[in-house]
Amino acid sequence: MFRYNVRGENIEVTEAIRDYVEKKVGKLERYFNDVPEATAHVNLKVYTEKTAKVEVTIPLPFLVLRAEETSPDLYASIDLVVDKLERQIRKFKTKINRKSRETALVAPDNGDLFTTDTNEEETNGAELDIVRTKRLSLKPMDSEEAVLQMNMLGHNFFIFEDAETNGTSIVYRRKDGKYGLIETD
Repeated sequence: MFRYNVRGENIEVTEAIRDYVEKKVGKLERYFNDVPEATAHVNLKVYTEKTAKVEVTIPLPFLVLRAEETSPDLYASIDLVVDKLERQIRKFKTKINRKSRETALVAPDNGDLFTTDTNEEETNGAELDIVRTKRLSLKPMDSEEAVLQMNMLGHNFFIFEDAETNGTSIVYRRKDGKYGLIETD
């Protein structure tokens, strides 16, 4: 069962808005056999140019679901974000099912998954300010699964433990749209 943390910026989160968010995001629970205990973090922002941005992050034990959408209508933004999250879940489940069929094993244990939140860093001369620090536990996986996780998070890189070498590796999106892999010794 999801718990909801709904915040609003430049908007008062009314009971009607909260109910709509819970109803729409709650539909995602149908994709799970055992609905995990998780908190759905929902940020609603309204800008002066009359657009509404909705951001939803749901950290699960085996996956982090995250999507954002901006449109002129707050309710339409909520619907679009839920559609994106549904696509992410279906893509992840398809990937896991295909992988288990290929290896003739039961669906793998999906352990802990982490997010890598990139913040813009400002440089003043030779001085670099670290504005955020994150700790993470690396999950053993192959590079293909790491690329999938990176894409689902909407990030440009992803750090993981290579299941074959037990070393730390990084996949990243190149400027040409392809992917790169950095392996450590």
